[in-house]
Amino acid sequence: MIWVLVIWLILINAAGFLIMGIDKKRARKGEWRIPEKVFFIISAVGGSLGSLCGMYVFHHKTQHWYFVVGIPVILAIQICITLILVIAL
Repeated sequence: MIWVLVIWLILINAAGFLIMGIDKKRARKGEWRIPEKVFFIISAVGGSLGSLCGMYVFHHKTQHWYFVVGIPVILAIQICITLILVIAL
């Protein structure tokens, strides 16, 4: 069961990282963009670390306060929940 969670986290974090790069590329080309809510949804379902890394690797969304604050807050909440669950077990 734990391996399913590990695989999920790897895949969703890779997706969070990749969509930052894809959206940055589209922004430079003036193409259709990925809606901002997609970044937050991916972060909320476990891809916050990948999204955060992608923000800074691709220098994307780093001028928007709601990303600079929101994504790390989501990550912090996820870390706290994980720690509480680990300690409870």
